[in-house]
Amino acid sequence: MAEPLNYNVAVIGGGPAGIMAAAIAADNGAKVILLEKNDRLGKKLLITGKGRCNITNNTHDVKAFSEVFGKKGRFLLTAMFNFGVMQVVDFFKDNGVDSKVERGNRIFPVSDMASDVLNALVGFAKKCGVEIRVKSPVKKFVEGESIIKSIILEDGQHVCADNYIICTGGKSYPTTGSSGNGFEWAEKLGHRIVDVNPALVPVIVEERLVEDLQGLSLRNIEINIYQNDKKIDSRFGEAIFTINGLSGPIILDMSKTINAFLAKGPVNMFIDFKPALDYKKLDARILRDFEKMNKKQFKNSLSDLLPSKLIPVIVKASGIPPLKTVNEINKSERKTLLRLLKQFPLTVTSVEGFSKAIVSSGGVSLNEIDPRNMKSKIIENLYFAGEIIDLDGPTGGYNLQVAWSTGYLAGEKSAQKLANKKGKD
Repeated sequence: MAEPLNYNVAVIGGGPAGIMAAAIAADNGAKVILLEKNDRLGKKLLITGKGRCNITNNTHDVKAFSEVFGKKGRFLLTAMFNFGVMQVVDFFKDNGVDSKVERGNRIFPVSDMASDVLNALVGFAKKCGVEIRVKSPVKKFVEGESIIKSIILEDGQHVCADNYIICTGGKSYPTTGSSGNGFEWAEKLGHRIVDVNPALVPVIVEERLVEDLQGLSLRNIEINIYQNDKKIDSRFGEAIFTINGLSGPIILDMSKTINAFLAKGPVNMFIDFKPALDYKKLDARILRDFEKMNKKQFKNSLSDLLPSKLIPVIVKASGIPPLKTVNEINKSERKTLLRLLKQFPLTVTSVEGFSKAIVSSGGVSLNEIDPRNMKSKIIENLYFAGEIIDLDGPTGGYNLQVAWSTGYLAGEKSAQKLANKKGKD
């Protein structure tokens, strides 16, 4: 057997959290190895933001940022105070990547190239002296009493370190290498894994009419979700029809809630295509349009009100004969049209799986990780960072910020622990 490789810090997982953790540990004086099972680092990072990489969200108030994660957001406070939004922006600027703020406070690289973000991150890690090993999948951890003694790679090589940081991500986009191995290792090491499910994922609906709407993007709409006539969620913003349902920012942000309620029974969705107008104002608007087009056929009378792709679907759903002239449409028919525009009904049957999920929810229980340093409360020399922990947020750069902040904190504290130990010795 080959001689073991010895390091101060071994980082498993070459995604955004892992590269950041390795770089910061090395920058703090540790001898670091970064292990990645793929043939290159950051495969998932390259596809974030549709290849543009939504680096973070321009929410500088740490408490406001953490609140979007709900009660679990308190876990983030130390990491965010240590390395927050402004620090991330400055970090990438210092490494050659200028950024810009877009709608929804989303921050992207000026170049719109995720590869620039990855190259800057990897370049910094190399400059700090991180030893990067790709095509190096971990086979198992060798335990001692409340510590990890070493890890064994698939090729039989032993890697020994003073501290270990697991940054293997979740289960989303498994083609990028997110197989969930990290959860299995953490569980074998004694950690509790909160149920892992797809999050930020498109939804599938029962109605086949969406096939005719595939690719139609809608802005400034409102979607309300109900179960047993009780509203369970509501969002305003953008959505897009898919071949079998809907996606887009507001759908993705509601998908976790929808998935949870689907386990209890049917979920109904209602789209308000004109949320800026109440029923009375929208009815007046329809009457004005009808007066202007009173001799046109109904199927040709909605062009000022709706996108062309949506018109035939609404016409069919209304039950109003498409060839009927507008001046022949009665009040009851108009009210039916009005209701469709304000409460277009769809039945959600499921959400897409991990293959289309931007992130996964669940992971290593926050109760078993010290938020002051990302260290395990069970294993003395183990740290966690990134998507593997039970913390996921909405779209808009929030989840990548978690990767940067927790990766930075884990890298910094794992190296400082060594320095403190040497000081005592």
